[in-house]
Amino acid sequence: MRHTDARKLQILGAIVEDYVSTREPVGSKSLLDRHELGVSAATVRNDMSLLEEEGLIHQPHTSAGRVPTDKGYRAFVDHVATVKPLSAPERSAIRTLLEDSGDVEELLGRTVRLMAQLTQQVAMVQYPARRQARVRHVELVKVADSLLLVVLITESGRVDQRTVPVLAARPAESYLDLRDQLNRALSGREVTDLAVPLADLLETLPAAERPSAREVTDALVSLAATRAEDRIVLAGTANIARSAEDFARDVEPLLDVLEEQLVLMRLFTEMHASPGAVEVRIGSELHDRALHQAALVGAGYGAGSHLAILGPSRMDYVAGISTVQAIARYVSRYLE
Repeated sequence: MRHTDARKLQILGAIVEDYVSTREPVGSKSLLDRHELGVSAATVRNDMSLLEEEGLIHQPHTSAGRVPTDKGYRAFVDHVATVKPLSAPERSAIRTLLEDSGDVEELLGRTVRLMAQLTQQVAMVQYPARRQARVRHVELVKVADSLLLVVLITESGRVDQRTVPVLAARPAESYLDLRDQLNRALSGREVTDLAVPLADLLETLPAAERPSAREVTDALVSLAATRAEDRIVLAGTANIARSAEDFARDVEPLLDVLEEQLVLMRLFTEMHASPGAVEVRIGSELHDRALHQAALVGAGYGAGSHLAILGPSRMDYVAGISTVQAIARYVSRYLE
């Protein structure tokens, strides 16, 4: 890299840093006041003109200062930003919080809350891809004459349960026998793929047992549907509202996107970061008009599974990348 290119990137880095911290367009004088650039005011003004010609910064109509463009943020992330190791207290706090989690469900809940708190952005995490939705065990417990507790446990450690009022109640031993048959039929299957094996199982039962068994299979299908849909955990949505001034257009479309699990799932499926690696997408790279003033910093934490933060393109990328990468590594280690 030529010396002039290195200097321009240094100045771009200073502009990004100042704009992220102040929200104010950055002028050459404030750059010289805040940073040890080691060059004259004329050189800084000249380099800012070159950065503007290259489309890396632009001048808002109402200001003499400059702000980074999406292309400028991209160049900053690719060539300037360096990952800062988290401090020892931060690492200790993360380790303590995550290691104390009882199961995967609790771990993911704590993970998103921690990411949102540390980065002040919206935090999202996918359930572990390989283990998110396979049946480990089904349990049936008769809790009263006409009440049955149906429990579905998946390989991720998540437990879903429902108390079902039964009209065609049978003796407790009958439900134990049905439980064993259900586990033989369903163990290891995807929760999205239970309808056929459950229908096949009903066909094999004596006619007298089918009404009570159907009450159980209907409850399992309902539990499985809930489990299959709940694939992303979110925290920190209020942080978007606090960043509303960073979105020139209304922030409402972005809030709508956060309620659309399908849109968020697509964001995750477009990510290719391997465990521990970080991926950054800015503005139009997110392929959704509502997200064109936003940025996503994500990392893999297991095969095909990702966690991420979403916020305005004017976000602190250095802190975001450092935090997301560190937490992804901790979650990956926990799950191993």
